[in-house]
Amino acid sequence: MKDTDARALLRRMLDAAIAASQPALCIPGLLPEPPKGRTIVIGAGKASAEMARAVERNWSGPLEGLVVTRYGYAVPCERIEIVEAAHPVPDAAGHGAARRMLDLVRGLSEDDTVLCLISGGGSSLLPLPLEGITLEDKQQVNAALLKSGATISEMNCVRQHLSAIKGGRLGAACHPAKVVTLLISDVPGDDPRDIASGPTVADPGTCEDALAIVRRYGIALPERVMDVLRSGRGESVKPGDPRLARAEVRMIATPQMALEAAARVARDAGIAPHILGDSLEGEARDVGKVLAGIALQAARRGQPFAPPCVLLSGGETTVTVRGKGRGGRNVEFLLSCALALRGEPGVYGLAADTDGVDGQEEIAGAVIGPDTLERAWAAGLRPNDSLDDNDGHGFFGALGDSVVTGPTLTNVNDFRALLVLPARTGQHKEQE
Repeated sequence: MKDTDARALLRRMLDAAIAASQPALCIPGLLPEPPKGRTIVIGAGKASAEMARAVERNWSGPLEGLVVTRYGYAVPCERIEIVEAAHPVPDAAGHGAARRMLDLVRGLSEDDTVLCLISGGGSSLLPLPLEGITLEDKQQVNAALLKSGATISEMNCVRQHLSAIKGGRLGAACHPAKVVTLLISDVPGDDPRDIASGPTVADPGTCEDALAIVRRYGIALPERVMDVLRSGRGESVKPGDPRLARAEVRMIATPQMALEAAARVARDAGIAPHILGDSLEGEARDVGKVLAGIALQAARRGQPFAPPCVLLSGGETTVTVRGKGRGGRNVEFLLSCALALRGEPGVYGLAADTDGVDGQEEIAGAVIGPDTLERAWAAGLRPNDSLDDNDGHGFFGALGDSVVTGPTLTNVNDFRALLVLPARTGQHKEQE
């Protein structure tokens, strides 16, 4: 297989993963029956606008509502208002939308139904802090969490106990109406509590749990924020709360579904696909080394899988930011992976965020091949220095190896593929 063919195959697998999780495909069969009363649509996330459009196109009765999505991710809707706001650090637009959303669901009856459309990114897009905390405090908290190296579950635990809308509070505000939450998962394990910090589902976590996470990672937070956690004023809505008795969750798209779609593309091309997991976590550079090691064993020993094969995985790695470069977890993973592979013949890789944004860049991810390091050195780049500076986007951008999808209108977390092709005898080489 030619170099260009290998890269094209990887891109087709990514495109298939994204296509399989489109709301227009997933939503129609999971909508509830229209109620006797009103139907209110609310929601937040990078896919929420496209989810709202899918609901509009498949709903037979009256409909109204409000959803908030990331800047650049809005789509035309007729009956549901779409608001754009900032991600990953929240802004005033998201704050205002969250407040209006709470007002919209107050005073409903048992005959009403609330459709809540939730996808990844909703935590930052619904920044409504508890009394005593400012939006500026929430911005500082989010920025600190993103740099800390905490897992998505740990970050959401902290967010849930500082919010007036997360941790089941939005669902409780809908009582006594029926609440049906449609979820696109972007988190390891597909736990509804972790998708947008679970605004409509009960949360068993506590303020003390959140404090333990803050201490564990040495996260410096404003004193007003610490006081909310220490006092217990931030406790979320707990399991068994009667206000959530009529709330249900329907999962419409997951990372596993996306990986299976990519696997079908590989299989059709005569490549054996192997899904290593849909919820791999850890430091991006560490995961890069581990998966590179598996690819090397496959390339050199035919274990645990013989070439040609592709190693597929999903999940959400983390990056502890120490440098000042332009980075994201997928390009950090790939740069570490390329360094560990050391130009191994026949091994290619692609990693990208399925929402089209890796970190804070309008770049989904990147692609690597056997010549990545050689081309970098020839261009005067120092791959190890780029990794130390968390500058994956700068590195791959200089090589022309960035993957740009534009807004994908969905979000099922990270997609990683390592393609291992048969190599001729004697091709293995080591670089100093």
